[in-house]
Amino acid sequence: MMEWQIVIIGILFGWLSFKFYFFWRDRKLLQTVTQPNRGNKSERELVLKILKMGFPPQTVHHDLYLNKLNGHYSQIDVTLASSVGLIVFEVKNYKGWLYGTGTQRSWTQVLSYGKLKYRFYNPILQNKNHIQELRNQSPSFRNLPIFSIVVFFGECVFKDISYIPKNTYLIKANRLKEVIKTILKENPPFEYRDKEVLLSFLNSAVKNGEFNSIKRKHEENIKEQIGDHRIFD
Repeated sequence: MMEWQIVIIGILFGWLSFKFYFFWRDRKLLQTVTQPNRGNKSERELVLKILKMGFPPQTVHHDLYLNKLNGHYSQIDVTLASSVGLIVFEVKNYKGWLYGTGTQRSWTQVLSYGKLKYRFYNPILQNKNHIQELRNQSPSFRNLPIFSIVVFFGECVFKDISYIPKNTYLIKANRLKEVIKTILKENPPFEYRDKEVLLSFLNSAVKNGEFNSIKRKHEENIKEQIGDHRIFD
């Protein structure tokens, strides 16, 4: 009996060591771009997926805050400076059935077989606004090819979604590698004439996210735009 206990303990120890090794390996890889407590889990998982595809850490940026002309901030989840242009990612985590089009302001999430319905802002438009804000920020972005990828984590189903704009992709997280390869294959290489300026700007936007005052201001602006606190039901 004692021998079996030793075997079981050995197997358990080996499994835990295996898990611990990969946990720390991923943590170290993640830290080449961002911190383990920054953003949300899905965003960090996306960063890891991109890095594991072989993209250099300096081409990946996470949790960027762009200072807009009106004093507000625009927050971008993840960007990737690829050989064909900049890829801007919007990360979502939803369950249930999702309905909407590329042009509608609001999409619908359906849960419990139709018993529960919720509306949320169209993530395609949300990321489109982020890209437009990038172009407004610096001449480096005005002629730069920019691709939009909205990545959904969670057990959701694209039930009836249509009219996806050009250079825009709506994907499940497990299709990320396939979609990035498609973008790289279907578009010509882009020559970055001022790549250092562009990367410096993105690094500054990431730096903005290290200030709690900027994060609080952004959250307050979002709250003010949504206006839930002005509803008295």
